[in-house]
Amino acid sequence: MAWLPDDFSHPVRAELDTGEHLRPMGAADTEIDHPAVMGSRERLWSIYGEAWGWPPAHMTVEADREDLAHHEREIAAHESFLYGVFPEDEAELLGCVYIDPPTKVGGVGAEVSWWVVDRLVGSPAERALDEFVPRWPAEGWPLPAPPRFVGRDLYWAEWNALPARD
Repeated sequence: MAWLPDDFSHPVRAELDTGEHLRPMGAADTEIDHPAVMGSRERLWSIYGEAWGWPPAHMTVEADREDLAHHEREIAAHESFLYGVFPEDEAELLGCVYIDPPTKVGGVGAEVSWWVVDRLVGSPAERALDEFVPRWPAEGWPLPAPPRFVGRDLYWAEWNALPARD
């Protein structure tokens, strides 16, 4: 899928004003991803469940590892991107950012969404992420058109109703 230029080098780290940072995720992050996802599962299901069927109610650590390995392969191939939000010591996962090629019609350059763990909802870290993510693709990603912020500028139900791209 050629949605980014062949010579594009994806960012390996991005800083938030509050001290947290983003970096690509992979299977090695399972031990901190699984508790973050399952600890916020009900809210995450309310956001992503209808569209992605994620996270499943009984996601095992091994299923999570396989999912993260899949994301890792997609990142390496520049097919889509999963960034984790981490404190400086990376002792825990605080949230995630997804940057995906558009799968629905609408003339956008990417479909972007993000979340934080339940305990950070309404926090300075969430506000920093909410301010950062909409600027980030426009400033450092060679997208062919502006991104769509699914769940933000377009509700997930509206996104689900859009026809798929050919």
